[in-house]
Amino acid sequence: MTRLTTALKALSPDRLRGMRRGIEKESLRAQPSGSLALTPHPAALGSALTHPRITTDYCESQLELITGVHDSVEACETELTQIHQFVYRALGDERLWVGSMPCGLPGDESIPIGRYGSSNLGRAKSIYRMGLGLRYGRRMQTISGIHYNWSLPGLSNDEHFALIRNFRRQAFVLLQLFGASPAVCPSFVEGRDHELQRLSEHSLYLPHATSLRMGRLGYQSDAQAALAVSYNSLESFAGSLHGALTRPHPPYEAVGLRNLGGEYQQLATSLIQIENEFYGTIRPKRVIRPGERPLHALRERGVEYIEVRCMDLDPFVPVGIRAETMRMLDVFLLHCLLSDSPPDTPEEIARMAHNQHRTAARGREPGLRLERGGAEVPLMEWAAEILYECRPIAAALDALDGGTRHTTALANAVAALDAPATLPSARVLDAMQRDFERSYTRFIRAQSDATREHLMALPFPAEVQARFEAMSLASVDEQRRIEAADTQPFELWRRHYLSPERLTI
Repeated sequence: MTRLTTALKALSPDRLRGMRRGIEKESLRAQPSGSLALTPHPAALGSALTHPRITTDYCESQLELITGVHDSVEACETELTQIHQFVYRALGDERLWVGSMPCGLPGDESIPIGRYGSSNLGRAKSIYRMGLGLRYGRRMQTISGIHYNWSLPGLSNDEHFALIRNFRRQAFVLLQLFGASPAVCPSFVEGRDHELQRLSEHSLYLPHATSLRMGRLGYQSDAQAALAVSYNSLESFAGSLHGALTRPHPPYEAVGLRNLGGEYQQLATSLIQIENEFYGTIRPKRVIRPGERPLHALRERGVEYIEVRCMDLDPFVPVGIRAETMRMLDVFLLHCLLSDSPPDTPEEIARMAHNQHRTAARGREPGLRLERGGAEVPLMEWAAEILYECRPIAAALDALDGGTRHTTALANAVAALDAPATLPSARVLDAMQRDFERSYTRFIRAQSDATREHLMALPFPAEVQARFEAMSLASVDEQRRIEAADTQPFELWRRHYLSPERLTI
């Protein structure tokens, strides 16, 4: 009996039923023409600072839709759909861009940074985003994705980090199965070095790419590349992050905290300004208290859930992710948890980054090989091995509800691996070339229009509309309350919030 099957048998049905998930879904607001909407956050959506379900991510034009925590995939999908329905009713002629790679973009300086009001907290959120724009360019921050938040009751910190180590080793499987960003609008890379090929006047691509979003064009940082964060324990992870948050980084010191006019242009001159600036395919998370630093919360109370960050928007699905994909994620995450998970090393961390970039850029290339241990193995062979090991997990989850939905999700994943032309990344390129004159923006614009029509046509009960309207109004009141309560000068607030003492227990 393998370690995985032994560990699976030790999981009680009650613990498996305690599995929870939630979604954070980013989407740009776009004009009907396919260009970025430069309008303010719609007033009907309430306050981006305080709304519990609807906020903005990097730029003012990038909505982030957030579900609550759910005990079933169906409930999660239902709430995500309802949030979309409410949002579309507030957008007027604008659309939600259904692709992970952005629509037609203006110059960097014209991409509007998120605005959160006059409070110290609101100002800090905007200044942080100004810093991101200076460090990485604003266009990189217009990429959108889905974050899948997942928990299982009773897990220790060590078990969470064992899961994370295995996820980082095996995340290439998710890029292969669900990556859906093989092409970009040329405006995204204008003035930048890149290795993309020209598909047409309107599109750049890589012929076997799965997820350009997760490759070298996406959430990457040369400065952070030297930060070999270890996930062997909460202590090692926290120590790595602590250093990145507190050590000045000379290039960012040269930029300065403020510009020549005295206005803030970044929150700090350290390698990362705040915890969220550290990029990765997965994060350990803990719900924080008002004003608390995330790293302090982790150190004091431990990991509460994990956040999967490598999922592209699926442009063929109205809400960006299929229920079947969520079930596959549940199975995959349990596989990462229950499998043997040796400690990581700096050498392995470098191999994982190499495998991620190779899969993102060339995942569907016949015969592509990845690094595993001291050898190279075929990507498809390694992925098939992992999915084979997932079979008892899918069966165990199906046994809880008497259905076959997890087993079916796994079988469909296996079938997709065997037929790469059916993978989302291949389907995007096929549709672009067959029906949209090889244009990425024309394809995503058409999918965005169809998505809008579909979601607007679905029944939307008056009581659900009223509930979201009440949330929007309450969020505006809460923002006003926060602003009225502010008495401290911003610089004092900033220094207190960023003080190293607030990162420790």
